[in-house]
Order: sequence, then structure tokens, then C-alpha cells
Amino acid sequence: MKKILIAFAALIWAPLAFAITPYVSGDKVGGGDVNAVMGQVEKKLTAEGFTVVGKYSPKGVSQYGVVVVTDKGILDAVRNLGGATIVGAAIRVGVKADGTVSYMNPEYWYRAFFRKQYSSAEPAVKALEVKLQKSLGAGKGFGGDESAGDLPNYHYMVGMERFESNKNELKSYASFEAAVKAIQDNLAKGTNKTSKVYEIVMADKKIAVFGVAMNDPKTGEGVWLNKIGVDHIAAQPYEIYVVGGKASALYGRYRIALGWPTLGMGTFMKISDSPDEILETLTGVAGGTYEKSSAF
Repeated sequence: MKKILIAFAALIWAPLAFAITPYVSGDKVGGGDVNAVMGQVEKKLTAEGFTVVGKYSPKGVSQYGVVVVTDKGILDAVRNLGGATIVGAAIRVGVKADGTVSYMNPEYWYRAFFRKQYSSAEPAVKALEVKLQKSLGAGKGFGGDESAGDLPNYHYMVGMERFESNKNELKSYASFEAAVKAIQDNLAKGTNKTSKVYEIVMADKKIAVFGVAMNDPKTGEGVWLNKIGVDHIAAQPYEIYVVGGKASALYGRYRIALGWPTLGMGTFMKISDSPDEILETLTGVAGGTYEKSSAF
């Protein structure tokens, strides 16, 4: 009986124990100017029914770019789930000037972003995987790995932030509309040396997400990307999300760690100032007042 129970338990837990990588390598395209490379990838994506909502080359990493698209199935899933799952509305594809292509692994990121609600959205996630593989290829996974069971409650190490953290909140408004307008206005004028990469607004559900390029040469994303590994470019851009009247952003010690799960503590310490610098930048974009958090 004991052996039977152990075997039964193994069957239940096995699907949650397998390792998932954050990125997938796509088929290489022709190299050259990074904008031309993004153009080739954009054509592949639109041919399979994706909608391009933004693209950019982060300041300080000019040989890399990101194409951001949406997929109807994922948008429908986000609409049904609501709340902070809006952070997963955009699908990110990274490119390099030499023609290298990579993309976010849907299962990895949506297990983290959808958490306990993942199972209800899994058919949409699996369909997205097929579409990405068809349009961009299905090469090897890379970037480290995490178990399926750990991703919904992911954190880099004991004591560090998870998906839901009180450090995420940037600014509260009296209404969803006021929050969205404030972010739109501040991005339009380049507050804190930022610019908009994309926006996805579901006004009927009072949720929205904005992809934000952080262009400050001293504190922007190019600074920390070069320290921790630009080949994970499909982690970008960073996002501000709005739920109701509250504007938030996933705190850096969660959001960066999720995209670079194999970082050693020594490397992570090289960007120890970045989580609060990101928080300061995005708080300004949300129209809030920054208050420095505790030390790393």
C-alpha cells in the first residue's frame, strides 16, 4: 500500500516538478541593421496572425531589439482572469543585429503571471506556443529554468519579493481613467527619460499595461542589461500596469530575477541599486512621489 501511495503522489506532483526555461531560441534571420532585423521578424509574426503593438531598441544595447505583439487567445484569457494578469497581455520577441531571434517562453511567464489561475488559461498558452513555433521556429530553451510548481510563487531567494508585493504600487487615483491618462501624458512627455513602447488598455475591465523604455544613460535598462546579460532581451521592456485606479510595477528584485533566474548573488549585487532606480523612474511616470525603500 505504501508503494502505491508513493507512486500515486509521484503522478500528481510530476507535472509540477519539470523544469521550464524562460526563453526559446527561434530560427535565425538575415543580419544587418537591428531595425531591419526587427522588420523581418515582424513580417513573420503578422503572417501568423499576431498584432504588433510596439518595437524598440533599448538605449545602450543598440545591437538588440524587441518586437512586442498580442495574440487574441491570450488577450481573451487576460480579459477573463482580470486584475494583475494584465502584465501578461504582451508577448515579447528579442532580436540581435546578427539575425539571432528569441522569444519569451509562454509557459514559463504565464505560470508566473497567472499563478493559481494558470490552469484555466492553459489552452490559450499552449495555442500561443504553437503559433510562436510556427512563425519563429522552436529551438532550444535557454536562460536557466524553474519548476512549474515554483513559478506561481516565484522569488529569487528567501526574503525577496514575489509577484504580489507592497513595493509594486506606484500611485493610486480616484479612477481607472485618471490613472491611464496620467501614465499616457507622462510617457508622451518623456518623464524621467522614458518613452512608450506599447500600451494595451481593456477599459471595460479597468485594466491596462504599458511597456516602458527607460532611457537614462546612468540608471536606464541599458546599464543593468549590460551587467547581467543582454541575450535575455526578450524580458524587455519593463511594464507599468493599472488595475482599477491603482498603477503598479513588479518590483525589480522579482521582475529582473524572473527574467534572469540563474544570476549568481555576486552578479545580482552589481545591480543592487537598480530595483529602486526602476521604482523611482516608474513612480514618476505614474505621477507618484518616490520614497526610497530599504537597502538591498
